[in-house]
Amino acid sequence: MKLNRKWLNEEFVDLSHISDKEYVETMTIFGQKVETWERMDAEIKNVVVGKVISIVRHENSDHMWVCQIDVGSEEPVQIVTGAQNVKQGDLVPVAQHNSYLPGGVHITKGKLRGEVSNGMLCGLEELGLTLNDFPNAILDGIWILNGEDCRIGDDINKVIGNDDTVVEFEITNNRPDCYSIIGLARESAAAFGLPMKHHEPVIKGSDTGSIFEKLDVEVPATELCNRYTSRMVTNVKIAPSPKWLRQRLRANGVRPINNIVDITNYVMLEYGQPMHAFDYRYVSSGKIVVREAEEGETLTTLDGNVRNLKAGMLVIADDERAIGLAGIMGGENSEIMDDTTTVVFESANFNGTSIRQTALALGMRTDASGKFEKNIDPMMTVPAVERACELVEMLGCGDVMDGIIDVLNYVPEARTVKLECDKINNLLGTDISREDMVKYLNNLEIAVEGDDILVPSFRPDLVHMADIAEEVGRSFGYNEIPTTELKMATQGGYSPMMLLESKAGALCRSLGFNEIITYSFVSPTIFDQIRLPQDSTLRNAMKIQNPLGEDTSIMRTIALPSMLDILARNSAYHNKSAKLYEMAKIYLPVEGQTLPQEPKMLVLGSYGASETFFSLKGELEAIFKGLRIKKASYTAVKDNPSYHPGRCAKVTIDGIDVGYIGQIHPLVAQNYDIDGDIYCAEVNFTKLFDLQLSDPTYTPLPKYPSVNRDLSFLCDEAVTVADVTDVITASAGKLLRGVKLFDIYRGTGIPEGKKSMAFSLELRADDRTLTDADSEGVMSKVLSALREKLGAVLR
Repeated sequence: MKLNRKWLNEEFVDLSHISDKEYVETMTIFGQKVETWERMDAEIKNVVVGKVISIVRHENSDHMWVCQIDVGSEEPVQIVTGAQNVKQGDLVPVAQHNSYLPGGVHITKGKLRGEVSNGMLCGLEELGLTLNDFPNAILDGIWILNGEDCRIGDDINKVIGNDDTVVEFEITNNRPDCYSIIGLARESAAAFGLPMKHHEPVIKGSDTGSIFEKLDVEVPATELCNRYTSRMVTNVKIAPSPKWLRQRLRANGVRPINNIVDITNYVMLEYGQPMHAFDYRYVSSGKIVVREAEEGETLTTLDGNVRNLKAGMLVIADDERAIGLAGIMGGENSEIMDDTTTVVFESANFNGTSIRQTALALGMRTDASGKFEKNIDPMMTVPAVERACELVEMLGCGDVMDGIIDVLNYVPEARTVKLECDKINNLLGTDISREDMVKYLNNLEIAVEGDDILVPSFRPDLVHMADIAEEVGRSFGYNEIPTTELKMATQGGYSPMMLLESKAGALCRSLGFNEIITYSFVSPTIFDQIRLPQDSTLRNAMKIQNPLGEDTSIMRTIALPSMLDILARNSAYHNKSAKLYEMAKIYLPVEGQTLPQEPKMLVLGSYGASETFFSLKGELEAIFKGLRIKKASYTAVKDNPSYHPGRCAKVTIDGIDVGYIGQIHPLVAQNYDIDGDIYCAEVNFTKLFDLQLSDPTYTPLPKYPSVNRDLSFLCDEAVTVADVTDVITASAGKLLRGVKLFDIYRGTGIPEGKKSMAFSLELRADDRTLTDADSEGVMSKVLSALREKLGAVLR
């Protein structure tokens, strides 16, 4: 929000004795952060008003003139110009020797065809101005200042209104009142402890009739339009606005257009209440209807673009068609023209959420929509339209008709907050008296009656005691609050899940993996890239309402494509090998719920000469061991379309499926333009949290020796090492301390479809030395179980 200090000083609170630096520092400390500030005259230096004393034809040119210019110094200044609209006696802008113009243009003296020229005469463009700023000037010549209020030698910055400072504030969304000159003036007056001048609009009226004879307003969209206020002006005379009004608009970044449009923009800046003016002759049947648009309805807005509206968008319409997008932009079919004679002023309060959604959907955010999005005060519509009518009379551009139409659908409830002085002082660490607190609040135009604070409608942010404490604290001065020791311990630290994530990351890095971080929003094409079936539930992804593009239009339901993207990029960069990991969040929609489930996935990915299925499996088991996760089992699967059908396993822990590990399917690798084998693992890290082992307990070193027994047997080719290990573990009993595979043999002496497997079993008792009978008993049980469950035969 911009604020030019001349407007502030002249109309609301005189701070002309305060320097710019002191002003911005004080306002920032007071709680209204200044983003930037600049002097409007910073770019124009040494340019003054001069009077043409004489003008003669250049002896060596048929289109140049040699002028003698009085600039208020002892001697006239000679300047050569090619302009044809200058004559003797004219007042003109003179850029003297060693002057500067907008854009860093440096003017120095020189010679033009033999004649000395000590500067140059300026037109509007050289001064960074347009015809909107000074309608009586011309663009293709020197600016003649005869009609302006200026004297010889005056600084041109003063003439054009550049003798001003523009301060830009960073307003927080909870302070919609500060999106106005009045709101910032109120803050400025309170910050410097000075009274603020208020102005109540006064309208003389006319005998041109009543608005009720000409206009009717209906608001069927009561939920989207909190208030709709309108007044009418007849006998309108469209003309440029006066200089003071144009200068204030320009200082705040608004282009002057004509008196009626400028009045609506002026009031929006002053009160923070967006306004619009309709040409009454284009309002069919003299009726305004505030309704929701119909599906497929179109409207050509003031910028000349045809807008395709959707059902639910709020529009201003007449009996036949839409004539404006509520709170955003008016329609081209009702704009103010040079021959407009009757105007309808609209001052309304619309639902901020509806306005924002419409503006985003149509891609046309405006100053008005930006203010409505902040949920401005609905009680401001009447003062704003009254101010607009007062300006109409002040500028002599029309007659204000009697009456005001005011449709009120929502009135903010009167809110009070208790003034709890002791709690406020305890919170701030101060000893501020009740009288001072009341004074601070009154300076901010917040009334106090007894122990009740009457919160004004323009301050929706004041709800709790802490909000009042903030107002008192910033008025007292944050720098004045004494430093005190913290009276309570901070409650911080990492959650158990965060600690587990940190440990998992450290384990991955210790195994040679590098961490990557990828975006959660992806392209819908990723499902085809990893060969996901069309009927897979993972294709049901959440769509982003306003995506940056098609490639980032959905929230990912699977993290594998993100890993493959990065592996593909490394492969494209000719990196011979890569080992990457990511703690990636995925988003799984839940039927009947607005928000999705958001589990975290630990994804590992690698390629290179030394990478194999078993190396990745070993690394995953090392991570599980380091995290103290229960023992995992691996089951071969052939139906996962993203992985090689012969080199993929499902990871199961304690009967819960937690993920997959394997080689990426060659067709998937081809989709990502990767040559060679790629190995990946996807593990639901959120599930791992509940699959941790209990904390370890101390166990003394064994007193008795262990016994190792080897076991070799024939079994079917389909029997896996995991199958054998599970049977041995279940049947061996308490004496078993370890099982280890040390040989698999296929070849001579082994029947086709069979294989030989050899395991080493470690046996030990805690209370005695094992005998041969003990070990034989264990081995007998194991062999019996292997024979019954797996069909194994001792070799």
